[in-house]
Amino acid sequence: MSTPTLPIENRSPGDPRRQSDAVVFENVELAFERKVVLDGISFRLAHGETKAIFGVAGSGKSTILKLALGLLKPDAGSISVLGEDIVNMRESQLFDLRRKVGIVFQESALFDSLTVRENVAYRLLEEGDIPEQEIEERVREALSFVELEHTVDMYPSELSGGMRRRVGIARTIITHPEVLLYDSPTGGLDPVTSNTIIELIVKQRDVYKTSSLLVTHRLQDAFTMGTHYFDRRENKMKPLPENTRAEVPMGFLILRDGHIIFDGDLKTLRETTDPYIREYIS
Repeated sequence: MSTPTLPIENRSPGDPRRQSDAVVFENVELAFERKVVLDGISFRLAHGETKAIFGVAGSGKSTILKLALGLLKPDAGSISVLGEDIVNMRESQLFDLRRKVGIVFQESALFDSLTVRENVAYRLLEEGDIPEQEIEERVREALSFVELEHTVDMYPSELSGGMRRRVGIARTIITHPEVLLYDSPTGGLDPVTSNTIIELIVKQRDVYKTSSLLVTHRLQDAFTMGTHYFDRRENKMKPLPENTRAEVPMGFLILRDGHIIFDGDLKTLRETTDPYIREYIS
């Protein structure tokens, strides 16, 4: 799905198109001391859409995720998540919203002293009112999704780097979030393991159709997502037939010097004549 032609800036808060979006940034500005990180950033993530965010180091990719979680406040502009303006939210309100948003960290951020079962169940245990049997079933379901059910009684130190990332994904999806944020999920992994992680992300995208923002330093990861789909019958990722698009929309954002210089689909990205973008994706 290509980017809509109607500029975000022209939409009023009551516009039904705004309400249909999972995440909306409008003219967002942020600077740390004198360094401008984001300068008038505007984009939308539709419900069910996955959008990959590119840019050189320091371009503000991970900052966008922190803003979407309410961990940072912009200097100017507005941000809505699931139809709610989060810029002026109190911390208690943000806490409730974050129950609907999952984030997969680059380093998994697992607790070394807890088993895989305890790590995956952590957020459910925090809620304190979910029956033990239901927690166990949901843990097994999440680990089965990432094909690691056999690791349930293991500790993170017993797992490979790729397996820890997969456990991190299981821990994130166990709460069935409405929005998923991926912060460089394949960073530091070898190409084979990276492809395994991307296949899981494609599986999550195509099976659950969760609205997702994915920050990546690996262009190949996002291109793989844009050219493949998950075949549920064969339980594997497969290339899309020629001249077809995935059922779930896949978009691409490119940041440069605090601005979005591209927001569109893979076909538009491949056809761009912008010299900087051509060099960046080559």
